[in-house]
Amino acid sequence: MRLTTWNINSVRLRIGLVEDFLKSVRPDILCLQETKCQDDQFPAKAFTKLGYVHQAIHGQKGYHGVAIVSKLPFAATDKCRYCDKDDARHVTVTLDDGTELHNFYIPAGGDIPDPDENEKFAHKLAFLDELTAQFEGQGDGPKILVGDLNIAPHEHDVWSHKQLLKVVSHTPVEVERMAALMASAPFIDVMRELVPLDEKLYTWWSYRSKDWLASNRGRRLDHIWVTEPLRARALAGGRGALTVHQDVRGWERPSDHAPVTLDIAD
Repeated sequence: MRLTTWNINSVRLRIGLVEDFLKSVRPDILCLQETKCQDDQFPAKAFTKLGYVHQAIHGQKGYHGVAIVSKLPFAATDKCRYCDKDDARHVTVTLDDGTELHNFYIPAGGDIPDPDENEKFAHKLAFLDELTAQFEGQGDGPKILVGDLNIAPHEHDVWSHKQLLKVVSHTPVEVERMAALMASAPFIDVMRELVPLDEKLYTWWSYRSKDWLASNRGRRLDHIWVTEPLRARALAGGRGALTVHQDVRGWERPSDHAPVTLDIAD
């Protein structure tokens, strides 16, 4: 099973890029974040035409939004709301083998890493706490969690650990919350199981950097996690089964996130 996660930053604006990507990479399942459209505006026909006939969509007007499109059938679909907000940040499907696939767009958190001064940061921390409580005690069934989690936890998940310690997405309080979330299932960070911690690994490069590739001031904000029953399948292909499609970040009018693909063994 080939699985891709991608913060597309407006699926309608970039549907041409998505179509080109799908024709080239051919994932079985594509998980999108920041679709930025209501459910009835989602370009469902474009995906159906390419064979992605199974679709689970959770959108809203102009902001956030997540979707899963698949060549593989779903046994069930669901969506959750967090922090009493209807802000379309989660959708999940259950595959025919019983695997739960969760697609998340976790709040970015604004610019000030202080929950007392910044409501957006407080929301991010509360969202993570609620999510952690949700996964605790759910049992040890097979689960996959993907998406733009908006946290780069490790030293080499950011271009400068020292300079970003007080920058939202890499602060100690966020990293601690992410660790608690990972322990709740528990989840395995597949990307860092396959790529050593001492190697740089990024999935996002800011629009603010005109020459983003040369400066390479990236962060790993996009993640693929699995629970223990899927460990062997997720890691079976080794490093060659994981691709951060950095070239896609360089396409015309791209998202600021690169897609990430994992081949999960049968």
